[in-house]
Amino acid sequence: MQPVLEMYAPDGFDLWPVAEFEPFGFLPLSGGLSPAEVGAAVMCIADYNTTDPDGETPPEPAAALDWFLRGLLTNEALIAAGGLRVTDRATGATFQPGCCDGLEEWRDWHRFVEDGGLLGFGHPPVSPIAEHFGDTVRLTVNAELSDSPVIELRVTEVRDLLTGVERDLADFLALAADWSSRNLPGHSAPVTAALARLVDLPVPTM
Repeated sequence: MQPVLEMYAPDGFDLWPVAEFEPFGFLPLSGGLSPAEVGAAVMCIADYNTTDPDGETPPEPAAALDWFLRGLLTNEALIAAGGLRVTDRATGATFQPGCCDGLEEWRDWHRFVEDGGLLGFGHPPVSPIAEHFGDTVRLTVNAELSDSPVIELRVTEVRDLLTGVERDLADFLALAADWSSRNLPGHSAPVTAALARLVDLPVPTM
């Protein structure tokens, strides 16, 4: 189980160095990313939260950075396409995040594990769902297909996997804090705080 962020190609982005990605691919977040991968992740997260009120004049180049970061730094409810990806190494089945439960809602998994029921992540044509049956969690890759691949886990396994997810996110935050101090020295503290708020974790101590 990995926390992943949906990525896209930067297409001329030049506010800081970024790695290039295939559109709509997923980047696993952890403490092992390169500086260019961290830069790309921060770019995508900031872009997901861009605000562009009607009638505003595009900024001069000197103000482009503040313009690009304003949504990330001012929006109360931050979003980020992605979520948690689960891979069954034995069968090769992969449970991908859907379009209706972003990375910012990853703690929904904790509530699901404790309270049971059903957790939906998307809608047709691809509808990943998680279901709770006693001591078992069943992850259906696409509920629209009668023969969809399924991953089954014990509830205790899911709890352990979620502990790993939180560790990966905390490591990513620490890495992003260091990256922002080097690449966004005038915005490092608020950018780090915004990223921590997005994933609902404490701001890392540098």
